[in-house]
Amino acid sequence: MKIYRDYDLTELNTFGVSARAKLFTEINDPADLTELFALPEFKENKKIFLGGGSNVLFTGDLDGLVVLNNLKGIEVLSETTTEVLIRAMSGEIWHDLVLFAVDREYWGIENLAFIPGTVGAAPMQNVGAYGAELKNILENVETFSTEDGTKRIFTRDECELGYRDSIFKNELKEKYFIFAITLKLSKIEKKNISYKILQEYLEKNKIIIKSPRDISDAVTMIRKNKLPDPKIIGNAGSFFKNIFMEQEKLKNLLQKYPDMPHFREDNLTKIPSAWLIEQCGPANGTSWKGYKLGNVGVHERQALVIVNYGGASGEEIKNLAEKITNSVFDKFKIKLIPEVNLI
Repeated sequence: MKIYRDYDLTELNTFGVSARAKLFTEINDPADLTELFALPEFKENKKIFLGGGSNVLFTGDLDGLVVLNNLKGIEVLSETTTEVLIRAMSGEIWHDLVLFAVDREYWGIENLAFIPGTVGAAPMQNVGAYGAELKNILENVETFSTEDGTKRIFTRDECELGYRDSIFKNELKEKYFIFAITLKLSKIEKKNISYKILQEYLEKNKIIIKSPRDISDAVTMIRKNKLPDPKIIGNAGSFFKNIFMEQEKLKNLLQKYPDMPHFREDNLTKIPSAWLIEQCGPANGTSWKGYKLGNVGVHERQALVIVNYGGASGEEIKNLAEKITNSVFDKFKIKLIPEVNLI
């Protein structure tokens, strides 16, 4: 296993910001983990595991060891007449796992199509989109301790999955390396097309759902039309989480802002953060949506997406995110929470 020093990470994050790692290596085989955990460079430095780089913002150079996860492999573990268990290695591209499932007409993952990143990031974020979340299909997560290299399997409940959240982003942050995940999918049709945007797209294009591929294709097209391609313009998708609040606080807000969109989910109500951002701006009468200053800005079609127009530093992007956060708080007294991990 080769250790590189002063390694350029520009091509390894979808924001395309320039950052360097003090130490860098990559794992391509499960056997590499045993060697990795034994290295003095691993034991003596801060560790950062990197997948697709689609949900991180490097705010400066990294004083530690960056490990690029290239572990690949998807397999069917077992199946019955109604269900199937699929195991995927954490370095697999998430969308490739979706395609593996829908090609075999397994239901449950199709609404999560075209989400950027790797399989290992999915349980960290509890990825979700268009009315579905990972927690609805996750069976378990296989991990290794970054402290002593011991293996531990977390059940779905032990992962403590919340809205774009998990135990791996909180008390166990950086303490476990996610090695593989297992999903439980259905061989019986269980289509989920209740999400408004998805429903409208299907109706507009007169699409009749005959297989999970029909849904995954629709979601893919919606995402392509809605979000900028990071290969063309640097971004990490939605920078902020949506807001969830209790009914009492919502009532007070609706009295002042009766046009505020809101959607009931379980015992809480969701408010789209994009709408909040659109109502604010760098100056009175302006909106952050479409805003541009130098190398950074907010995408013209989606206010949740901060973009790097070329040459922006991580610090510049962070500063813009903080300005947006502050302006939303000043107007609505609501604190936006980043979905992107700031490193």
